[in-house]
Amino acid sequence: MADGDYDLIWKETMSQIQEELGEQEFAMWFNLEYLGASENELTIGVPSLFYLDQVKTRYQLYIEGKIRELIGKNISIVFIIKTRTKEDPVLPPAEGKPVPEFAPTRGTSLQVSRGTSQVTPKPIQGVTMAHKKRHPQLREDYTFDKYVIGDDNNFAANAAQAVAKNPGTAYNPCLIYGSVGLGKTHLMQAIGNYIHEGTDNKIIYITAEGFMNEFIQYLGEGKMPAFKNKYRYVDVLLIDDIHTLGAKGNQTQEELFHTFNALYNDKKQIVFTCDRPVSELKNLTDRLKSRFSQGLNVDLQPPNYETRCAILKKKVEFQGISIPDEVITFVSKNISTNVRDLEGALNKLIAYTVLGKKTLTLEIAQQQLKDIIHSSKTSQMSIDIIQRVIAEHYHLSPNDLKGRKKTQNIVTPRQLAMYITRELTENSTTEIGQFFGGRDHTTVMHSCQKIEEKIRSDPQTESLIQTLIRLIKDSSVKS
Repeated sequence: MADGDYDLIWKETMSQIQEELGEQEFAMWFNLEYLGASENELTIGVPSLFYLDQVKTRYQLYIEGKIRELIGKNISIVFIIKTRTKEDPVLPPAEGKPVPEFAPTRGTSLQVSRGTSQVTPKPIQGVTMAHKKRHPQLREDYTFDKYVIGDDNNFAANAAQAVAKNPGTAYNPCLIYGSVGLGKTHLMQAIGNYIHEGTDNKIIYITAEGFMNEFIQYLGEGKMPAFKNKYRYVDVLLIDDIHTLGAKGNQTQEELFHTFNALYNDKKQIVFTCDRPVSELKNLTDRLKSRFSQGLNVDLQPPNYETRCAILKKKVEFQGISIPDEVITFVSKNISTNVRDLEGALNKLIAYTVLGKKTLTLEIAQQQLKDIIHSSKTSQMSIDIIQRVIAEHYHLSPNDLKGRKKTQNIVTPRQLAMYITRELTENSTTEIGQFFGGRDHTTVMHSCQKIEEKIRSDPQTESLIQTLIRLIKDSSVKS
């Protein structure tokens, strides 16, 4: 086929999809541009990495299936992030304010084949909060230009940028979830800082604990109309750590439910953070869970080695302090839990350098951080023991449980190990997935559900689990 034929096929495909999905969904997700074709491949342009992730996940197989119906052959789609040109539409800034650009799309064209997404860790560029008085509830340093992105957090970062540039539109509400210390609050407040800098929107940032305390105070003083006026007539509401609501009274949840509805119906932006997926939140009303889930949910993963290095180098750059590359490498390799622990270790080294007026060496870094590194490794020990005990019971190795083999003699022990890890530790399913070969939280949840089904259908399964737990506890004591 000639390139012009493929162009016509693409237009017809889009026409049929628009008819099937409807105007609203099509307008939201099909900002796609036909760029060219080879014999078995179409090249399609998307405006950002965020769009790429969403379209690949939601629609790639659907689009390829529609093309196959039209021409009777398989055609693969390759998406390319198309750099914005001067003619492309952008969100209009506040008068006199520059329009910021965001990495990773700034000045680059990134081609991604199906199933892969490689982004070199780099800080988001170009947003400087220097034109307007800072927001009293937001940290001045929690901005996009000070947030380092890599493969593990690029989707969440791009989602946050999309929310910041178009508040109250397609990505509302937005829930950012992940374990402690991964940058949820930073991203949330970066959204607030960006909107505050470029608009006159009224923004409130508060923790869920703070929301509850204010609610109780206003309720006790008989000032509920003032409380409702405060929270139901803002343009942007940012609520941190909603997982703490599970332990609170129903009245707080009831008020948050009505606040959510009022803001959502008025197309005001709502952003939440949480330490786990909404489905894992306990003691939370079903209707509030449904509100948290109905918008865009994005998860933050623990940073990989490359991202950890980039974070440390960026922080050192902001501090204006020189630290040897071998020290950066040492810290990045030995502290992999989260960004907060990583920065805590670096701050200790910076304090040693500045206050002690001494030159930092690898040997000194090893000595100064030995307790932190020991604590980090100790926290991982329990999962290592669980994996080792279960692997030995089934005559396997721990690497079999972490690997990708899907034979039945490995799948069942792996599912048991994930289930028991969830029962015996405080780790979220996202964290557990990282210990089992970097699997995502949905895989862990599926494994736990399969074991729960076996417990209901086979009484021997519960007995087996209790036996394994006893062996794990005995092994932990000996360790």
